[in-house]
Amino acid sequence: MPHFSRYIGIDYSGAETASSSLPGLRVYAAGAERPPEEIAPTPSPRKHWTRRGIAEWLVAELRGAPPALVGIDHAFSFPLRYFEAHRLRPDWAGFLDDFQRHWPTDEEHTSVNSVRQGRVGQGALRTGQSRWRRLTEERSRAKSVFHFDVPGSVAKSTHAGLPWLRFIRGQLGPRVHFWPFDGWVPPPGRSVVAEVYPALWSRGFPAEGRNEHQQDAYSVALWMQRADAAGGLPAYFEPHLTLKEKGVAQIEGWILGLA
Repeated sequence: MPHFSRYIGIDYSGAETASSSLPGLRVYAAGAERPPEEIAPTPSPRKHWTRRGIAEWLVAELRGAPPALVGIDHAFSFPLRYFEAHRLRPDWAGFLDDFQRHWPTDEEHTSVNSVRQGRVGQGALRTGQSRWRRLTEERSRAKSVFHFDVPGSVAKSTHAGLPWLRFIRGQLGPRVHFWPFDGWVPPPGRSVVAEVYPALWSRGFPAEGRNEHQQDAYSVALWMQRADAAGGLPAYFEPHLTLKEKGVAQIEGWILGLA
């Protein structure tokens, strides 16, 4: 029997500001037996989703609704080296608070580039090196969260998206399980928000006219739906890691779908 009633795939973008309408922000949702369909932005003059709009929509969708599995295409945390270099406690909630103070990319008129350039925030006090990689990035061959300005980079999306994870967590509290930070095995009946890497699946499904951003969000929703229907999600929620690796990954985060 499926654990979830809805599967939401989100292809993310770190361009411009939190209120910018971005074609790279795409949302697809599938039901237990319904194929993924694109979700249009909430009614507004903007043609495409904004990061603020997606966060507020998710809060409304997950509050009191049947359990959903949400996959978002950006990193949810940083390498252990970052915590050590900045003398941060290995606590995800504290990390999100500290990051938002230095990189307030959820605020109006604030972009990742404006923080990088020192015009707002204190990003220079919370940086990392592109050679620092999380264990899940090494396993998946994904790029470092500090590797900016290169094709396939998720650095900008991550630096733009982390404050919105904090927002969602603050709004919903224990109603939502942020995996794996709240534990490797989600409680029954709880919605789950997890990091995903669409490159694991997007080429395995026919595009059928979708652009790359649509295809990424679609493939995330479809993979999660199929994995749940096949009874495979519990194995993915507990990947094959040693106890030491699990301890590191519960600080750094893990990409759902990596065994």
